[in-house]
Amino acid sequence: MKPEMNHKLHFRTAVYQTPFHPRTSALNVLNEWHRWKDYTTADAYFDETLEYAAIRNACAVFDLTPMTKHRITGPDALAFLNRLVTRDVAKIKPGRVGYCVWCDDNGQVIDDGTIFHLRPGDYRLCSQERQLDWLARSARGFDVSIVEDTHDVAALAFQGPTTCAVLKKMGLAGVEKLTPFGIGFFPFAGGELMVSRTGFTGDLGYELWIEPGRALALWDALFAAGADHGIRPMGTHALEVSRIEAGFVQAGVDFLPADAAVRIDRTRSPFELDLGRLVDFTKPVFTGRRALLEEQRRGSRYRLVKLDVEGNKLARSSYIYDRARNVVGTVTSAVWSPAAKTNIALASLKMPWGRPGDELWAEIYYQRELQWAKVMARCRVIEGAFFDPPRRRATPPADF
Repeated sequence: MKPEMNHKLHFRTAVYQTPFHPRTSALNVLNEWHRWKDYTTADAYFDETLEYAAIRNACAVFDLTPMTKHRITGPDALAFLNRLVTRDVAKIKPGRVGYCVWCDDNGQVIDDGTIFHLRPGDYRLCSQERQLDWLARSARGFDVSIVEDTHDVAALAFQGPTTCAVLKKMGLAGVEKLTPFGIGFFPFAGGELMVSRTGFTGDLGYELWIEPGRALALWDALFAAGADHGIRPMGTHALEVSRIEAGFVQAGVDFLPADAAVRIDRTRSPFELDLGRLVDFTKPVFTGRRALLEEQRRGSRYRLVKLDVEGNKLARSSYIYDRARNVVGTVTSAVWSPAAKTNIALASLKMPWGRPGDELWAEIYYQRELQWAKVMARCRVIEGAFFDPPRRRATPPADF
């Protein structure tokens, strides 16, 4: 094992601006920000409703630089990753991306993320949380190099139906041939631009990866090419609406990372997050395998479901009840969906609740005339994503 640490990363805690900050700060007329890891991130730029509309009807740009990134290389890189995560990494070929989760020995999810197989034997793991300590401990016995390169890569999420047209207009020849979860490399501004057909919105979209010194050139080229295609910046509020519509979970919101939990009943397994498809028992060994096999045999404690909630009051942090008014779960994420034209929610329910047809109710508190009021709103279990347009998978995408 050769875990490496880029020590300069740990002395930059006073630097809170991404390489795109000169552009994002100029556009953020609302001046709404929050701290995402070591960086300042925009919550909204001008109107979160219009920013969301750009995602679904044109194209929107989100500064993805703060996402935690780890470069993993070495003779045992594949073996290490296959031991770490629950899916078979050998099936993620060079030039492809795979969504994955990794667990502790109890089969409880530590985090979810994406594995980029950049070139043969060269991987990048992207995640919500910092994972260097866990990766280093998991790498014992493997000849592998692990480097956190979060600060060495500038990234943009570029999402919406006109994204492919804009990238072609930028001169990225052949970008339309990228299939979902594909990776392409393109010459740009004297360097290399990596484009992956990935995203967190459930729509057609891409993520753009470049060295920080060329970040502003990328931003300017993107906005120049997108001027006639409705390009807009978007903040975390608009992104949050789209990811809930897509049914995507978020660490620290829809589940508590297992390595941060004090009580095990607060954590969840992949099966309990509706991510059982990411568990491959044909692999001989991976962390949590024994516990997950036992869970498969005995059954899970919880299940994550998608709910259509009656009325116009958001069910944030609501308890979910059965018809006898017994608490059977809690809402983890909730939003009014412009695409579905209804209140939607993700909820963690005790088994066996959460089957289609179950009669469920959300207890919603809201403020009315300076007082708090309560309403019980009927919920309907939804199968599949709230929003899943065919353009998300179309190759080549429609040309707008």
